[in-house]
Amino acid sequence: MKKSLLWLAIAAVSAPVLAQVEGVVRDPAGMPIAGATIEVVGTNIRTTANERGEFQLPQVTDKHVELHVRAPDYTHRTLHVHEGDGPVELVLSSTTLEIVNVVGLPWHASNMESAQPVNVLSGDALRERQASTLGETLKHEVGVHSSYYGPVASSPIIRGLEGPRVLVTQNGLDAGDASRVGPDHAVAAEASTARQIEILRGPATLFYGSGAIGGVVNVVDDRVPQSTDTNGEWRLQQDSVADDKLVSASGNTGIGSMGLHLDGFWREADNYKIPGAAEIETEEHEADHDAQSSNRLANSWSEGKGFNIGASQVMDEGFVGLSYGLLDRQYGIPGHGHGGDEEVDVYADVKQHRIQFLSELNLDHDFFSASNTRFGFTDYEHSEIENGEVGTTFRNETAEARWELFHHPIAEWRGALSLHYKHSDFEAIGEEAFTPPSQTRTLALGLMEERHFGDVLVQLGARIEQVKITADNFQVDLDEHDHADDEHTEEYLRVFSIDHESTPFSASAGVVWDFTPGYNIGLSYTHAERTPSAAELLSFGPHIGSGLYEVGALLQLVEDEDGEFHFDLARHDLELETSNNIDISLRKFEGDFGFILNAFYNRIDNYYYLAETGLTRESGHDHDHGDEEDAHGHSSELPVFIYQARDAELYGFETEFVWQLSAPFKLSLTSDYIRAQLVDGGDLPRIPPLRVGARAEYETGNWRAELSGQHYFEQDNIGAFETSTDAYTLLDAQISYALNDGLKIYLKGNNLTDEYARVHASFLKEKAPLPARSFALGISGSF
Repeated sequence: MKKSLLWLAIAAVSAPVLAQVEGVVRDPAGMPIAGATIEVVGTNIRTTANERGEFQLPQVTDKHVELHVRAPDYTHRTLHVHEGDGPVELVLSSTTLEIVNVVGLPWHASNMESAQPVNVLSGDALRERQASTLGETLKHEVGVHSSYYGPVASSPIIRGLEGPRVLVTQNGLDAGDASRVGPDHAVAAEASTARQIEILRGPATLFYGSGAIGGVVNVVDDRVPQSTDTNGEWRLQQDSVADDKLVSASGNTGIGSMGLHLDGFWREADNYKIPGAAEIETEEHEADHDAQSSNRLANSWSEGKGFNIGASQVMDEGFVGLSYGLLDRQYGIPGHGHGGDEEVDVYADVKQHRIQFLSELNLDHDFFSASNTRFGFTDYEHSEIENGEVGTTFRNETAEARWELFHHPIAEWRGALSLHYKHSDFEAIGEEAFTPPSQTRTLALGLMEERHFGDVLVQLGARIEQVKITADNFQVDLDEHDHADDEHTEEYLRVFSIDHESTPFSASAGVVWDFTPGYNIGLSYTHAERTPSAAELLSFGPHIGSGLYEVGALLQLVEDEDGEFHFDLARHDLELETSNNIDISLRKFEGDFGFILNAFYNRIDNYYYLAETGLTRESGHDHDHGDEEDAHGHSSELPVFIYQARDAELYGFETEFVWQLSAPFKLSLTSDYIRAQLVDGGDLPRIPPLRVGARAEYETGNWRAELSGQHYFEQDNIGAFETSTDAYTLLDAQISYALNDGLKIYLKGNNLTDEYARVHASFLKEKAPLPARSFALGISGSF
């Protein structure tokens, strides 16, 4: 009886009433804004304003709706419309900041309407900054840096966090590769055919799970088309620094109510040039000297190709679609060259098959208004090949499903329930497999709600997960000495079966206050918990990408009565990594001058990191090349580091100022800073330094020119086994000319001063400096 009364009360609050929503979209001068997009928040209902700025949304079945309106080069706006309201007039102001709708959020919002800071790289800006890896493509975004494992495997770093704390997704679903396990593993997501790339800074666990405790990079493309419109683009480019050649194209069209998509790319690059006046300081390896004498970095070549094909059924209620994608990539692995006179070819061979199913549908239901479904299956394989022989193979099969069910307004609160499931089957086989085969299963339930109170937008959310990690063959080998005869060594092998379960919980609260026209303040607090990844728990072996012998948190170092050390299962309970993050943002987004000021503080309890033990251990990787040292450019003994949980704090700021000084001239200034340290003393390793940047853009007629510079300060806040990194400045420029029919010719120059620069966040800092001066010539088209 009580349940029946509850449902009657809900139905009374949300009972549908036929409402006709129509109006016009204008600028402050009263001129119509043609092509503006008008969406009903909490549904998939949208329409486009005609050439007179007029729009109509028929068959809206709520007595109160919230509209979200957007148009290029204008601010976004939300407006409440109640039953009986006449035609509405929406006025959008011009802006010098780029305001983009964020696909990676559950509700329709722009980067200026989110309580948490969001970066979006799209359109011409994305094409102009596009590089061979995701990390290098995003490295100039405020608050984002690149791990830079050469030009072949660079991943994004968000506010000093990377690896298992930063989730990389494709259309909201896990990329399903091995890039979160090691820095020498490339991200499988391809940027050359992307529509936009979104960076959610700070914890994004409510939307994506505990693997996003540091942030999310969401690569958005149209592989599952959402309309039957015909459009597309293509690009041809060649870069001098590595004879890097790129061909990419993507296009959408429709046949009746069926939307069709096809995209593809091909890329090939040689070993890249390093600044010729500089010297690589390698006292140990002649191969590196050989590379320096030719001014090219050995094993930095790459080649790759891939395509995606997709189709959708487009209906009045939304769309349902399916896509298939294939990625085939090979790339050299820098820093793995052997000693001696012979140059050894070490490279990775990557293949990925990916299926995605997406749907967004409006519902004719008394309580629920829309249903969004995402499903993905990824079959990923990555083999590391040396002298034609496979050394180690990484496999990862990932199945993921997310269902978001939106409800009609309840007391003007809008939101959705989210059900999320993910299963990852990861396996590493070979001489450099430092983790055992493991399976990770996640099942989560989330709730996200928002409501406007006048000029204040409140966003609330909570999520609970069940995470289970299993490994049936966790092997730990022990080197024990018979102390009666120190020359006698026996090796013991212990095999464990691991079954680790945890229940992370996350919650957030945020407000966005439009305290005066053109300005707002965003404030958010997020409590997020994370289960350590399988690699952080189960590692036991040489990790050549990091140059360490890594030991997982499920093990502990034990000293016996004779002073000898060995590893055994940890006798203490594993704690969840817990983040309490505060973000505050001040934004000005109207007029010819705009800015974004962000400050953050992130206290992470039980932060899992690799701590030094003071011990060394045989790498177990032996190649007989006539050299006493190990073949991969490191000693046969590696320092032993073990994952430990200690409290840490990270804080810093991000700033961006943009002036439209005149119609053709725009100036941008940016800066970001991250401080990361352990609470009880010590700095975290590989934290990017303070950075300032400037960009000047000039556009007149068909011509466009840009000059930009980034200065990276010295980084001397360093962790164990790190060295400080000198300051450096990079200067880039580009010029383009737009022809008729969407054609554009462009010339780009990078590192124009031929600066010798080392990336502090890179594991290959001492071996792989940034590329030398380069020039890229290209032509692109769109239709």
